[in-house]
Amino acid sequence: MKKRSFGNRLIAAPYLVWAAIFFVVPLVIMAYFALTDQNGVFTLQNLAEIGRYKKAFFISIGYAAIATVITLLLAYPMAYFMTKMKVSSQRMIMMIVMLPMWMNFLIRTYSWITILANTGIINTFLGYFGIEPLRLINTPGAVILGMVYDFIPYMILPIYSVMSKIEPALLEAANDLGANAGARLHRVIFPLSLPGVISGITMVFVPCVSTFYISQKLGGNKNLMIGDAIEFLFNNGPDYYNVASALSLILMVMILISLAIMNHFSDDDGGVVI
Repeated sequence: MKKRSFGNRLIAAPYLVWAAIFFVVPLVIMAYFALTDQNGVFTLQNLAEIGRYKKAFFISIGYAAIATVITLLLAYPMAYFMTKMKVSSQRMIMMIVMLPMWMNFLIRTYSWITILANTGIINTFLGYFGIEPLRLINTPGAVILGMVYDFIPYMILPIYSVMSKIEPALLEAANDLGANAGARLHRVIFPLSLPGVISGITMVFVPCVSTFYISQKLGGNKNLMIGDAIEFLFNNGPDYYNVASALSLILMVMILISLAIMNHFSDDDGGVVI
């Protein structure tokens, strides 16, 4: 047992070192800058400055929540129908879902500029019918669309992974007991797939609420998100590092609270949640 315990610690050592260097140390540095001034003296003034950015917080949470709901509404039916396909078809659809993830995030976002711009594909096509260019770019809708497009694979994959493991015998039993398609979905499939739903919501909401590149390129900086504010402050030099770190610290706390709430409603055993 001692040899096995030592071996387990030895195997885990590289991960612990990696976590310490790339996770713990940056968090400590961020907390230090957030709670000190430019001279290294402890202060809460940086946290007091956060009130100036409350609108950015609300916009970020609102956009992220809307994008997460839309992503779930699109991903859940797709994951469900994927489980009904042949194995070969499931693999093909999985490849199509994952294909955009192999491309650079910046390229994927830039592609929407050429689609939504005033001289983009959509408005050029509408122009052939005499329709004036629609304002599609630099709008909240464009930002949300970019979030949904970039992060929808992270919703589909966990839901499909959990849903594909549901025993067909359970659905057959529900059918024998007189449950119609709607009842099977409501009382069997959705409760059993809820861990995947919670995982998908977490994987989509967290990057959406902290994103900044999508909002800059598709939103035109008209509605400042908290990620934009943090990036702007850091780019303005060392004089703004403390306030930027305070905003980052609060954003991290918000994300941790969101994760705790989602974990509270999830089923750790992957069983039925009622």
